[in-house]
Amino acid sequence: MPTHEPDRRDTGPSLEQILGLIAPGMLDVVVAPRGTGVPVADVVLHDPGEERDDNARAASGLILLAVGVEVASPEAIDVLRDADRAGAAAVVMRRGSRGPRAALVEAAGQGRTALLTRRPGHGWTEVLGRLRTALVHSAPAFSAIESAGPDGVGGLRLGDLSGLANTVADLVGGAITIEDPQSRVLAYSRMDHEPDPMRRLTILGQEVPRWRVDELRESGFFQALWSTDDVLRRPADDRSAERLAIAVRHGSEVLGSIWAAADGRPLAEGAAAALRTAARAAVPHLSHHRTWGRAAARAREEAVHALLDGAAHASQAAHDAGIAADRPYAVMVAEAYDSRAGGADTGTGAVVGAEQRVLDVLALQATAYRPGCVTARCGRRLYVLVPASNGEADPARTLLATARSVPRSVVFVGVGPLAADLSGLPVSREAAELVVRVLRERAARLPVAEVVSAVATFGEVAADTSVLRVLDRVEPLWKSLSGPVHAMVEHDRAHGSQYGSSVAAYLDAFGDTGTAARRLNVHPNTLRYRLRRARELFGVALDDPTVRLLADIGLRIAARGAHGPSSR
Repeated sequence: MPTHEPDRRDTGPSLEQILGLIAPGMLDVVVAPRGTGVPVADVVLHDPGEERDDNARAASGLILLAVGVEVASPEAIDVLRDADRAGAAAVVMRRGSRGPRAALVEAAGQGRTALLTRRPGHGWTEVLGRLRTALVHSAPAFSAIESAGPDGVGGLRLGDLSGLANTVADLVGGAITIEDPQSRVLAYSRMDHEPDPMRRLTILGQEVPRWRVDELRESGFFQALWSTDDVLRRPADDRSAERLAIAVRHGSEVLGSIWAAADGRPLAEGAAAALRTAARAAVPHLSHHRTWGRAAARAREEAVHALLDGAAHASQAAHDAGIAADRPYAVMVAEAYDSRAGGADTGTGAVVGAEQRVLDVLALQATAYRPGCVTARCGRRLYVLVPASNGEADPARTLLATARSVPRSVVFVGVGPLAADLSGLPVSREAAELVVRVLRERAARLPVAEVVSAVATFGEVAADTSVLRVLDRVEPLWKSLSGPVHAMVEHDRAHGSQYGSSVAAYLDAFGDTGTAARRLNVHPNTLRYRLRRARELFGVALDDPTVRLLADIGLRIAARGAHGPSSR
C-alpha cells in the first residue's frame, strides 16, 4: 500500500464529481457498494507488491490505480480486499478483454471500496493526470468559484471551453472569445447579434489577425495583459467594439486569455468582476485542454463515428461522445470545397487548406450553436449530431450563413430526419449524405462561377435522393452493357464533342430547344444540329420513349464519372 500518509478529510469532492469531470470513455464503475458519493482525498499509483499496513487506514479516501492488475487475473480479488481493508474510496484495474470475473464482482459487492476498470486505449499516466486534474478542479477553492447561481460558472464538464464561453457571455452581457497565448481561438460564445468586423475576422480565421497581434504587441497591450491579474480595457474604434481582456494563469504560467466584446449593447456593470471570476474558473479547463484536450477530442470523434456506423454498444458510445442516449438527434453533414474548384471533387481525396479552414470554423460554430451538439470529421465532411429542440433557429441555415462568410469556400449541408433513438442515427446519417450528394451533383452541372453553398433537408430533396439510390443500383449493370448512348458517351470522351451534354440539356428542358440552348449558352440551331448528328452517328433517336429513358439514365451515370468520384 502507499507508504505516505494521505490527507484525511471527512468531506471533499465525491467520486461521482471526479468521474463526471474526466473525459467519458476512460473509466467504468463495475461495483460501488457505498454509491459514488464517497469523498475522495487523492489519487495515487498502487503497487500490490508493497508492504501493507493492515492496522491503519493507510489508503483512507484514496483512489488507488492498481497498475499491472487486470480484473480477470487471480490476484485481483486480493488487491481489492487489501484496498478495502485500508479504507480506499476506489480501486482501478485494467479491464482486459474478458472483463471482471463473477467472484471479483461478488467480493466488491461485499466490501466498501468501489471497483473501477480502465478501458483499453488509455494509459495509466493519462488516467492519473486526468483524475488529479479533476481533483484540483473540484477542490474548495474552485468549487467556490464555480458555485451555482447567477454569479457562478458551475455545472461544466472539465475542458468544456464552449460551455464556459457561453456562461461567461451571459454574465458579462457581451460576446466572449477564449484564446491561447498565441492568440488562437479555443472557443467563443454563441452570437446573438451581428459581430463587429474584428470579431468576425478572429472567428473565421480561428485566430486574431496577424496585423492586430502585431498592433497589440507593439502598443504594449500584450505585455500589460501577461503581467497583471486584473482586467484590461480597450476602447471601441472604427473596427471593433469596446473590449475587456484578462489573462488566465496558473501560478507564473500563462495559459491563455478571455476577451469580452460589447455585443450590440454595453457590457454589464459587473463585467470586469465577472471576468476575474471566469479567469480563475478557467484555469483547470485550459490546463485540461492543453494536456488532454486533443486526445479527448479524438476519443469523442471516434465515439460519434461509432454511433453513425451503428455500433453494437451504442449506449456506451453515446456516453463517450457526451450525448444523451434517450434524446432524439438529427444528423447533419457539411461538405466543404475550395470554390476555385467549383464544388467538384478533385479525385485526389485531399483536403486543401481552404477546406480545412471552413471545416474548423463550422465545427466551432456547431458546438457553440446549441448545448449537446457534437461533431466528428471524415475527410472534407463534418458530421454534427444535433439534439431536437423546439423554437430555435435552423442549425443548418446557421452553418450555411457562417460558411458563406468564409472566403473561397463552397459548402453543401444536408440534414437527415430526426432519429428517435440511437439506433436511428445511421439512417439519418445516410439520408444526410444523400442530400449532400444531390446538392453536389446539382452544382457539378453548373458553370464554376455559378456554384454557391447550399443546404437542404431530406424531405426537400426526397425525389432526388430516390433517383440517386436507383442509379447506384443500376450503374454496375449499365457499365456492362452497350448501345447508342454508350457509343455517344465514348465518342464525347475520345473527341471532346458535346453530343451527350446537348442531349442531357434537351431532356432536362422537356424538349424545349430554346431553354436548353440558353442553358448550354449556344444558338438553338447549334443545338438542333447536335441532336440531329447524335441520331445520325449513334442512333440516339429522342422521339423514341425507350431511347429517351436510356439516354437520361446513361447520361446521369456518365456525369458522375466526368465530375470525379461520387464520395458516397
